[in-house]
Amino acid sequence: MKAITFDKYGSADVLRLIECAKPVPKNNEVLLKVHAASINSWDWELLQGTPFVNRLMFGLRKPKKIHILGCDIAGRVETVGKNVKHLQSGDAVFGDLSHDNWGGFAEYLCAPEDALVLKPESITFEEAAAIPQAGLLALQGLVDTGKITAKQNVLINGAGGGAGTFAVQIAKCIGAKVTAVDSGAKLEKLGLLGADQVIDYRLQDFTKNGRRYDLILDMAAHHSLFDYQRALSPGGIYVMVGGSMSQVSQLLVLGPLLSMFSNKKMGLLTHNPNPKDLKFMQQLVENGKVVPVIDRRYPLVEVADALRYFGSGQAIGKVVITFNNGGNI
Repeated sequence: MKAITFDKYGSADVLRLIECAKPVPKNNEVLLKVHAASINSWDWELLQGTPFVNRLMFGLRKPKKIHILGCDIAGRVETVGKNVKHLQSGDAVFGDLSHDNWGGFAEYLCAPEDALVLKPESITFEEAAAIPQAGLLALQGLVDTGKITAKQNVLINGAGGGAGTFAVQIAKCIGAKVTAVDSGAKLEKLGLLGADQVIDYRLQDFTKNGRRYDLILDMAAHHSLFDYQRALSPGGIYVMVGGSMSQVSQLLVLGPLLSMFSNKKMGLLTHNPNPKDLKFMQQLVENGKVVPVIDRRYPLVEVADALRYFGSGQAIGKVVITFNNGGNI
């Protein structure tokens, strides 16, 4: 089979297209023929070996093994391990393999049964591959950590990315009033997705415009926690989803103190790729309440170009890798 691999950290130039043996599923795994995969920030960061925690997990100077990126996948089951109970050959499935072996940028991969859910016929493989990590970050950030309710004023910073475009739509489904913050080129799309107000972060600092928000969902933290706290309404909640390690460290140290001595809460989202939430996202998409936003599609042989485009920050929504598997349904 063909796969995109890397054995050292660096730019997209270190990626290589290789031929390798088709993997064999363990007892609790299935072998999938991959039909689509999508790129997440973790792919981009792991390729570069940043932040440092990735090197602690995957290898300090270089990856501990030849690594295949891609954790959001959709495909069709070819064979199943002897302990697999609920899936069978021919099933169309999708899921998030970030807690397992990744491997989405390859024609075949093995995945634990409990990491996958069935793909409805009404959703394409490309749409399914766009959902898992981005969709669950948005859902869990708004609902589990952010405790969103109808009629709240919600601000989503970095709203034009994969998780952000899902978050705008989910918040509107719940009945919130949504302010979306991103670069000017993405604002028109965010308005079409339902945002009530859009802000170009290059022209206006939302932490200094005098407005207050009940919930701030932050995909791209770059302000201080005190700035975010000032932008919250009394009783408001700030949820960091993405940011630099210095931003995360600041939140871990100061967040509990600021929350303790104020009625404004500061929290960090920990991604939890559970099938229950994935099925809920699947239903939202299947019912037409949420639409995966796919900016560009690249074939497997152009993964390097796909990652370069993703890393440029220009993508609106998701960047998807496609496979010539005789159709996408």
